[in-house]
Amino acid sequence: MKVRKFTITDVALERSPGQEADIFVGNLVDERQGGPITIGYGRYAPGQSLTETIDVDDVMIVLEGRLSVSTDLGTVTAGPGEIVYMPKGEAVTIRSYEEGALTAYVTYPHWRPAHA
Repeated sequence: MKVRKFTITDVALERSPGQEADIFVGNLVDERQGGPITIGYGRYAPGQSLTETIDVDDVMIVLEGRLSVSTDLGTVTAGPGEIVYMPKGEAVTIRSYEEGALTAYVTYPHWRPAHA
């Protein structure tokens, strides 16, 4: 069966590549399965910050908590059920609030090879 359903219990979270903050990610679908996108979950501990230039088109869905995403043009804040789109090449700072955050993400193309 090719159609799959995922939950947070299906993923092994690891520290986000190149980061020392308490930000963890885990891919459920990526280039190893032969598809064109990466799908996974992310967990941000309270009060964490991540600054990077986005290497792939990235869609982040906030499932729990709140995050802000800042660029040189402004800041958006997202909570449960809200989606943030970060286009390839955008310099962003992602911050979690006191409750931390749980996200789901979809990237195109795969983000792991882009960070290698």
